[in-house]
Amino acid sequence: MKRVLNRLPWIVAGLVLVALLIYGYWPRAVEVGLVTASQGMLEVTVNDDGETRIREKYIVSAPVAGKLLRVQRHAGDEVLQGQTELARIQPGDPSLLDARTRAEYDARVRAAESAVAQANATLDHAREVLALARDEFARVKILIGTNAISQSEYDSAEHLERIAAADVKSAEFAVNVAQFDLESAQAVVSRYEVDAPQPTESLVLLVSPIEGRVLRVFQEDAAVVDPGAPILELGNPQDLEIEIDVLSTDAVRIQEGDMIYVDHWGGEEPLAARVRLVEPSAFLKVSALGVEEKRVNVIADFVEPWSFRKSLGDGFRIEARIVVDRTAEDSIKVPAGALFRQREEWFVYQVVGGVTRLQTVKTGKSNGMETEITAGLAAGATVVLHPGNKVRDGVRVKQLQ
Repeated sequence: MKRVLNRLPWIVAGLVLVALLIYGYWPRAVEVGLVTASQGMLEVTVNDDGETRIREKYIVSAPVAGKLLRVQRHAGDEVLQGQTELARIQPGDPSLLDARTRAEYDARVRAAESAVAQANATLDHAREVLALARDEFARVKILIGTNAISQSEYDSAEHLERIAAADVKSAEFAVNVAQFDLESAQAVVSRYEVDAPQPTESLVLLVSPIEGRVLRVFQEDAAVVDPGAPILELGNPQDLEIEIDVLSTDAVRIQEGDMIYVDHWGGEEPLAARVRLVEPSAFLKVSALGVEEKRVNVIADFVEPWSFRKSLGDGFRIEARIVVDRTAEDSIKVPAGALFRQREEWFVYQVVGGVTRLQTVKTGKSNGMETEITAGLAAGATVVLHPGNKVRDGVRVKQLQ
């Protein structure tokens, strides 16, 4: 007995050592992410960036050359069709004249004034001649009635009266021509008077052709503009559409009427839209990695009314998910990260009683996030998400904390 008592500490130490060795080498459960195969419809989408744009924009440009007065409208101002004044254009400032040219124009004015005076004098002379001819013709009328003069004398007096009347009309026309020449010469001189007031009726007023808002002001300060120079851009922010450029290989799968989910636009909930047009022509675009890509614009209309997206404006960035295909309502689906491929088959690690089991499955449609399972897995089954090197068939696993 004494010998046993002496050996008891060694026996206990040996048992503890064996227990530690067993504990150290006992297989532990591997911590993994576990997900459940769910049942429901899976939507296959084409995901890409896009931007909003106002459907119809209007560039208000200068209809005539002249001096644009400072524009009082700013981006965001509301405008009413046919009522809101956008800008004013008045005749341009006169050019500077040298002394010789100015003296030449002044001489033209004085010459025109002299021509007017000469024409008025000629008119007065013609009127006096006409008055004399009329008096003479009146006396001849009396004398012809008494046979005191011959018929030839009567005809001569009548002829002279008509010539005098024609000379008066000619002189009147000459006065008008001289007056027009004077006004023209004075207008040329006044055009180059810097301090000459501009008549109000010479201003060209530009009013809004639509009801909406000012989007941009191209020319705010006063300046001399040519015909066609852009001044403002107008549009209606409520009339928004979406432009999404996708790869041409994806564009062939998109049809008019396809549903679109608009994400990351700034609101809490995604917005809904529908494809209105897939443009028939592609364009070349260089990606951020320097790869040349053929892309196609997809144009879509929002489904929700404007009140749900008041904060959206023209040119805002959005992320779009265009639904190009769907599975049945009762299809089985798992996250795409639970699948892995060996040779020509797809597998998952199904967890039964805390132990993994390598399971062959057949896949259907996939959207990159979820994949349809057509055979090999039932709804509600637990599978390993993103299995690592430690996960094998028959390994005990537990939920990652």
